[in-house]
Amino acid sequence: MGNMFHGGGRSLDLSNSGTAVFIDVLTLAVSDLARSPWDYRFAALLTLQDQNVMGRGAVGFDLEDIDWGRSPRQRADAKDFVLRVLDLALRHHRWDELDYSPPHAEGYLWQYHEVVAAFDPADARPRGGCTFPGPDEAAVASCVRHRVLSAIPHWEGCVLCHA
Repeated sequence: MGNMFHGGGRSLDLSNSGTAVFIDVLTLAVSDLARSPWDYRFAALLTLQDQNVMGRGAVGFDLEDIDWGRSPRQRADAKDFVLRVLDLALRHHRWDELDYSPPHAEGYLWQYHEVVAAFDPADARPRGGCTFPGPDEAAVASCVRHRVLSAIPHWEGCVLCHA
């Protein structure tokens, strides 16, 4: 059983362990880059990929189901943010804080970078999969121990606490 991250006819298919690593390194990056309300909504989507809370093999999302914004500028800014998160993670940002070595994470990040880069938010047709967190569901709480955005108050701790 694994998890799928789709976008524009492409996908990243990860094992449960691969998903955990992928979400860990993205969480470290998104937590340090988020500035706008949309950024915090995307961070919330990542917090919902915590398999220790949601269940193994029960996470993943389609880029088509994300609210990219109404205007071309909003869509471009949102896509740029996701690519910047991936770029920061690819630079091994804060990986030294993990209690393990993520040897395959770079490959997952490059593959997903290709998925996102090829995706055009203007062509997105929601498929009804995951629900993109609304403005009132944005990840604004931070785990004090790990200094990452978390799903508090929905559950205690962050994805790194639950590992």
